[in-house]
Amino acid sequence: MKLKFYLSLLLLVCAGSGVVQAVEHPKREFRGAWIHTVGQSRYWDMNRDSMQRYFDQMLDSLQHIGINAVIFQVRPAADAFYPSQLEPWSKYLTGRQGVAPEPLWDPLQYLIEQCHARNMELHAWLNPYRAATNADEPLAASHIYHQHPEWFVRYGRQLYFDPGLPECREFIGRVVDDIVTRYDVDAIHMDDYFYPYPVAGQDFPDDASYARYGNGLSRGDWRRENVNQLIRELSDIIKSRKPWVRFGISPFGIYRNQKSDPDGSATNGLQNYDELYADVLLWTRNGWVDYMMPQLYWEIGHKAACTETLIYWWNNHANGRHLYIGQDVVRTMDATDVNPLYTQLNHKMQLSRYLDHVGGNCFWPGYSLLENYKGIADDLRNYYHAVPALIPAYTFIDNKAPDEVKSLKARWTPDGYELQWKRKSTKDEMQRQIYFCVYRFTPSEKINLYDTSHLVAVTRDTKYRLPYKRGTREYVYVVTAVDRMHNESDGKSRKVKL
Repeated sequence: MKLKFYLSLLLLVCAGSGVVQAVEHPKREFRGAWIHTVGQSRYWDMNRDSMQRYFDQMLDSLQHIGINAVIFQVRPAADAFYPSQLEPWSKYLTGRQGVAPEPLWDPLQYLIEQCHARNMELHAWLNPYRAATNADEPLAASHIYHQHPEWFVRYGRQLYFDPGLPECREFIGRVVDDIVTRYDVDAIHMDDYFYPYPVAGQDFPDDASYARYGNGLSRGDWRRENVNQLIRELSDIIKSRKPWVRFGISPFGIYRNQKSDPDGSATNGLQNYDELYADVLLWTRNGWVDYMMPQLYWEIGHKAACTETLIYWWNNHANGRHLYIGQDVVRTMDATDVNPLYTQLNHKMQLSRYLDHVGGNCFWPGYSLLENYKGIADDLRNYYHAVPALIPAYTFIDNKAPDEVKSLKARWTPDGYELQWKRKSTKDEMQRQIYFCVYRFTPSEKINLYDTSHLVAVTRDTKYRLPYKRGTREYVYVVTAVDRMHNESDGKSRKVKL
């Protein structure tokens, strides 16, 4: 076990001008992992059974290290990891776009079921505008390009929907509507690819759509408004269908530099607002998105974009929405911290737990967690995620807690001594009891559900196997219910002898 695990219960790190003292084990923390499929060939040779085994092993490993949300890329390039009437099967699933898996099955549905069985969220990750990573490769006959080639432009080596066309926004909205309507996803997630990253010496070829729809705006303002309209329309679609499904964005880590905007960050890099035409702060101010997950992939101390500087900046610009920090596993674990006793992982984790508007982290790529790159999985499992955490409650969507559980009792079963309870039924989907927290106290201890040292299980089952020994020691167990927005009910208690 590494030295840092022995240092103290509350770690101290240098941050900015002072010393930061952070909560060791927060009760609520988003702990995500991005699983990307674009550019992946690992799935091509897997049949249904082998892919399901792979998914099971992947989710078991992520659960073991404390991950509570999986962001899985289900639409990498206008194709799908699920059966769709709108877009072809993804080439990253079967090796050839438009070719269905044999036997026919639904990877997205399987992932949702398996994530939920492990009490992990599944966020369906879509790239909105990318239609092909290589414009020279043939597209499946069912690809929307063949029906409407006028919707698309080539830029660099890739093919894109033209964001300036209302027809493209409408189609992307149909794709999102289809997923939200048919699947029990916890969120729709989009990353940093809005208008594409600039290609040296090339202008994005939207002259025709600008001439038709520019309406007197500057090219930059018009492009930003195109993306704004997409985000607003998708938000409306999601909330009208299932108001409990969240909408999250993981933008490039710099909104604007101070040299461009006095309210920008003390950085010197590419800008969301100016180069990608993504006015991400407008989206949070207007409540169109529920969480922002900026990709702060740089090292602390990076000359152009210091992650510490950017964490503080984003914390000050959360605008009342949830804020989670995107970390690059390799760059974080390769970097040396200013304090040789600590890694940059420790520094970043402590910053994210200290700042008042940061609610957690997400790790890129999730595959590096699975590979335990430089021991990061060990660090998470043994220290940072050693205690389970609830995802922060989305009280701005709904702040009403569910009812208490019913009929809490302890009884012997063929599987052992169990604590059992029943769900309270409701017609209000927002208050439906989704999962449960189990706490344990001695009779002399005050019941404090904020003390994570007493949280022994987080489960979607309505039972918990008790660690029975001799039946001579008495404990008080408390069970609470948690709804879709992660609001927690009052506790129901039961004394048992173990």
